[in-house]
Amino acid sequence: MEPTTATAAKTPADGHGLSKALASDNRLKTLAATMKRHQYQPDALIEVLHTAQELFGYLDLELLVYIAHGLKLPPSRVYGVATFYHFFSLKPKGKHTCVVCMGTACYVKGAATLVKTVEDYAKVRSGETRADGSMSLIQARCIGACGIAPAVVLDGTVVGGQTPESIVGHVKGWLENGSDRAA
Repeated sequence: MEPTTATAAKTPADGHGLSKALASDNRLKTLAATMKRHQYQPDALIEVLHTAQELFGYLDLELLVYIAHGLKLPPSRVYGVATFYHFFSLKPKGKHTCVVCMGTACYVKGAATLVKTVEDYAKVRSGETRADGSMSLIQARCIGACGIAPAVVLDGTVVGGQTPESIVGHVKGWLENGSDRAA
């Protein structure tokens, strides 16, 4: 259950008042050490959010409230920063991630068709994760790989010159064979 605003305002930065699952999580100690290393300064917010996302995979509301109290910031400011930057995710990501570049060069060379193809084939909407958690589909403004447009990032690897057929090959490998990479 997500904390209410009243509950969130009472959650101290030392971990008391957090759900049992989060309070007993060793990753929280690492996050607390990061805040301590930055002397609990509010200007360390982005660094702390990066660390939290690396540790937990995404930033849920309870974790954002914990960070807000640790850095003595209003929860609304922490939430605002977490939702402003495209890098941060408030939802768990899938086992595999397909990021389609929508920059000008990629868009002109068919990136929108790639997104639609993956949405139709994998039965997932852009910006979401499949119900079974097998993959997430994300659109990026630009990944800086204009020379190999249209480009996608498949599980952290930039792949250029994608076609609807080639991207389906990658996704098919993930969904049907359970492999880490399509053949």
